[in-house]
Amino acid sequence: MIRFLILLGYFELTLYLYLSGKLDQYINMRYSYLAYISMVIALILAIVQLIIWMKKMTPHTHLTKWTDKVESYGLLLIPLIVGLFFPTVSLDATTVSAKGYTFPLSADNDLETQDQEGTSTQYLRPDTSSFFTKSAYSEEMQKSMDIYASQDHIEVTKENYMEVMEIIYDYPNRFVGKTITFTGFVYQDPDNPGDMFLFRFGVIHCIADSGVFGLLVTDSPTEFENDTWVSATGTIEITYHQSLNQSIPSVELESITPVEKPDNPYVYRVF
Repeated sequence: MIRFLILLGYFELTLYLYLSGKLDQYINMRYSYLAYISMVIALILAIVQLIIWMKKMTPHTHLTKWTDKVESYGLLLIPLIVGLFFPTVSLDATTVSAKGYTFPLSADNDLETQDQEGTSTQYLRPDTSSFFTKSAYSEEMQKSMDIYASQDHIEVTKENYMEVMEIIYDYPNRFVGKTITFTGFVYQDPDNPGDMFLFRFGVIHCIADSGVFGLLVTDSPTEFENDTWVSATGTIEITYHQSLNQSIPSVELESITPVEKPDNPYVYRVF
């Protein structure tokens, strides 16, 4: 009976996330079919477990303890309570600050941070190389380069945000001097007044490989508060960042305009 309740609870929770439109805050919707398949399988297995349980029941078998009922209903209600009453919170500059302003870009630092946090959280640069062989990854990046390397003005949208950020960090010298327009929320650089990062939280496959991705923006004429959503246009450069102890792609600002926060602030990697 307990197996039936757990499986049914999972089915109900997934169905709720789908019907409420909250599923995209947990996974890249490109892979939503996997969630739907698992939801159907969970329902089928729940029915199987119910049949097995009923076959084992005898006319004289019944729950006699109220604690048994509480445990059974409790297991059923836990996933529903979590899904219904624990709000899904959009990540923001506060989340970035909570990380201690550490954006490791080197492989060693990434591994050290992941060991500490028990996650594969990424910072600044989306990295999809682990999902390909070395040659396949090179081919994938070359396809992106063929699209954007010839453009003098790169328009970053929610659809290509992750792709553009990845190739800019992979091949920064190829983009120096190009103009870029992109949207994100402000995170003031605590170590360099007048500079700020424009970020968006992105998802590669699911929330487990999500991260905060974006570019450093220099020479801002106005100091925007953290979490202000803006659209910025500027020229791509390479800037040595003292606190990060390395050179990173940056944008020398030309214009910036406050915008409304998107209905869905997340962006997803599209392959």
